[in-house]
Amino acid sequence: MKWIFGVLMVFGFSARAQLVAGTGRVKITPELPMWLSGYAGREKPATGVLQDLWAKALVLEDGAGSRVVVVTTDLLGLSHQVSVDVARKADSLYGIRRDQLLLNSSHTHSGPMVWPCVDMIFDFTLDEQRRVSQYSQQLTADLVQLIGMAMADRAPARLYSGRGSAGFAINRRNKIHPDGPVDHDVPVVKVVRPGGKTAAILFGYACHNTTLVDNNFLINGDYAGFAQAALEEENPGATCMFLMGCGGDQNPDPRGTVELAQQHGRELADAVNEVLKGATMRPVRAPIRTAYTTVSLPYRSFDVAEYEKEIVGDNKFLQRRARLMLSAYNRGFTPDHLVYPVQAVRFGTDLCVLALSGETVVDYDLKAKKMFAGEHLYVAGYSSEVMCYIPSLRVLKEGGYEPEESMIYYGFPGPFANSIEDSVTTAIRRVMKKVGAK
Repeated sequence: MKWIFGVLMVFGFSARAQLVAGTGRVKITPELPMWLSGYAGREKPATGVLQDLWAKALVLEDGAGSRVVVVTTDLLGLSHQVSVDVARKADSLYGIRRDQLLLNSSHTHSGPMVWPCVDMIFDFTLDEQRRVSQYSQQLTADLVQLIGMAMADRAPARLYSGRGSAGFAINRRNKIHPDGPVDHDVPVVKVVRPGGKTAAILFGYACHNTTLVDNNFLINGDYAGFAQAALEEENPGATCMFLMGCGGDQNPDPRGTVELAQQHGRELADAVNEVLKGATMRPVRAPIRTAYTTVSLPYRSFDVAEYEKEIVGDNKFLQRRARLMLSAYNRGFTPDHLVYPVQAVRFGTDLCVLALSGETVVDYDLKAKKMFAGEHLYVAGYSSEVMCYIPSLRVLKEGGYEPEESMIYYGFPGPFANSIEDSVTTAIRRVMKKVGAK
C-alpha cells in the first residue's frame, strides 16, 4: 500500500486527507423459480425479472492502515448465518476485522428469500428449500468474492459528503400515532479519483422498499434499485450504492405500481444529483475509526401455554412459530433475548456513520442525531443482519404490527421488554464513544 500513498502525495493530497478507495459489484439475481421475500400473502414464486439485483462494495483505507468495507445488497436482509460467515471469511482472507465490515440491505420486498430470514412465512417443498439454501450459500461466496474485488481495486481517492432531501416517505403508523415522525434526509458520500472522476456514490433514505406490494412477482430493487440505476446512468463509471436508513415504520407514498417505484427512485436520484452538483459538499478526511458491539435485548415473556394453544389453532403462521418455540423449550432452551449488533465508523471529524441492525424504527435515527448534534451523522438501519423489527419504547407501548405481530413472522417470542430503547441507546453511546464522536 505504500506506493498508493506515495501517489497521493504526488497528486497533492495532504497527509490528513490521505485515503484510498476501491469498489466492486456482483450480480445476485437468483435463477427462477424463486420465492420472493417480505410478504406473507404471496402464494407463488417470482415469475420474471424486471431489474437485476446487485451486491456492491466500497473499501476505504487511510495511511495508517485503518479501513472500512461497506457492502450493500438489493435484498430484504441478510440472515445471521450469512452475516457471520461473510465476516469470518473476510477476516481470514483479507484481514478485515468485524468492526471494519459494514453490511447493509435495501430491504426490497421484490427480492429472493435468504435463508432463514422471515422463514415463518414459507412452507417450502424439499425442492424449494434446496433452491433457497443453495442461493444463500452462493450469496455468501459472492459477497466474499466482492470484498476481494474491492480490495484489489484500491487507488488514491478523495471523499466528500453532503445532505439532500426527498419527501415520499411517510410514517405508516399514523392510524396509531397521528403525525408520526419521519426523516426525509438524503445523506450522500462521493468518492473521487485524482483528476476528478467519480468512482462511487453512497446515499441513503429512511423508508421501506415496499412501493411494490404482494401482487408483484417480478424481481427488482424497488425505489432504491431504480434510484441506483438512474444515478449510474447519469454518472458513468460510478458505483452507486444505497445504504438503507431507519425505515422500519416508514412507507413510500403513494405505492402499489412499478411506475410509482420508478417515480420514487427518480425523486431520490434527483435529490442525490442536486447534492452532487451543489457547492455544499464538504471534504471527508482520515483517520478512519471503527467500532462494533453487541447488546442483549430481552423479550417480555415466553408463554408455553400460549404456544400450546397456537399450535392447535387455525393460523398457520402462529402454528409455525409455536412449533419452533415448543421445540426449543422441549430441548431445554427457552429463548429469552436477542443479540443485537451496533457499529460506528468515523472519518476524522467530518463524517460519522452509525449502523444499526434489524428493522429499526425512525425514532432511533432522530434520537441519535439529537444525541450527537455536533456530528455530521449518517444513521443506517438494516445493517449486519435483519432479524426482526427494533421498536422504540414509544412504538412498543403503542403496539401494533412492528412491535408485536411481526415477531410471529420472524419466529421470535415477543414483544421485547420495555428496556429495549435504553439497551440500544447504551450500545449506540458505546460505539460512538469508541470512535471519538462528541
